[in-house]
Amino acid sequence: MPILGRLLGADSLRIGPLLAIVALGLAACDSEPEAVEPVLRPVRVVTVEEREASGTVVLTGTVEATDEAALAFRIGGRMVERLVERGDTVEPGELVARLDARNEENALRAAEANLVAAEGQLVQARNHFQRQQHLMDRGFAARAVYDDAKQGYQTARSQVEAAEAQRRFALDQVGFTELDADAEGVVTEIGAEPGEVVQAGQMIVGLAREGGRDAVFDVPAQVLRTAPGDPVIAIVLSDDPSVTATGRVREVAPRADPVTRTFEVKVGIIDPPEEMRLGASVSGRMNLEAGAMIQIPAAALTSEGGEAAVWVVEPESLTVSLRPIEVASFGPAKVGIYSGLEPGEVVVVAGVQALHPGQQVRLLDAVP
Repeated sequence: MPILGRLLGADSLRIGPLLAIVALGLAACDSEPEAVEPVLRPVRVVTVEEREASGTVVLTGTVEATDEAALAFRIGGRMVERLVERGDTVEPGELVARLDARNEENALRAAEANLVAAEGQLVQARNHFQRQQHLMDRGFAARAVYDDAKQGYQTARSQVEAAEAQRRFALDQVGFTELDADAEGVVTEIGAEPGEVVQAGQMIVGLAREGGRDAVFDVPAQVLRTAPGDPVIAIVLSDDPSVTATGRVREVAPRADPVTRTFEVKVGIIDPPEEMRLGASVSGRMNLEAGAMIQIPAAALTSEGGEAAVWVVEPESLTVSLRPIEVASFGPAKVGIYSGLEPGEVVVVAGVQALHPGQQVRLLDAVP
């Protein structure tokens, strides 16, 4: 009995802690988990209102030549020399590049030799025909012999004309091995280096012809719809605002760019300053007709699938949704909205990059 008591006492010492652990686990299972409150993203917002628009749109573009050309050889071959570099000024008729002309010169010599041979045959055929004609007039020549002489003379004359045409063609081919500038201008692009084998029509030199300069802008469709007829565009050099000029719209692209969905507009610069060189960055300012327009801070803009969009706050649930909009005008601080928003709606203007659709937000002080 003392031995059994000691064994039972030892087991009870081991079982007791185990029962306590099991009881604690059951108590933990019966307790309710603590609710985790959702994290509210703090954002600043603005209430959409219609205001009198400033009537000004500012866009950035570049200076380009009014007339640009890609000079190319009319035949293919190995280019052995290029006499101009990017930025060089060329005159009309100035030699720009040259091809290896050995094959064309050999063809010209062969054509000249064929012409000489054809001319010799023509002299012989003409003399024979004249003799037969003289005999025919006296009645001493057979009609068949006379007809053969006449046919040989006509054939020889046709062969001379064909040889002359072949010689002119070969001479033109030799001339096509030299590429000349067709007008005064500035070299803006190089398409091939000496030693390369080029194809007919391949651009060798890009030439900006003298005679005018354009300021080229990518303009949203909304701006084109609201622009006045024949507006005067104020043009300012981006890196030197003291250099200014004016211009008028010269050309509007009939089709929008498939990526940016904007239209290329070329503005002819009136008396362009020398500082507005080709490729320089410029800003164009155009006054729009004044009127009521929804304007929001530029910081509210984001994008969805390459299109402009804003985050709109649902007032009851304080959740956000991404809504596409059409921008009518761009400014340094505010943008005008053509469609997509209504007065009274709440738009996020700070914190737009950290949102996702359906997210709850906490409104901070509204932006005036």
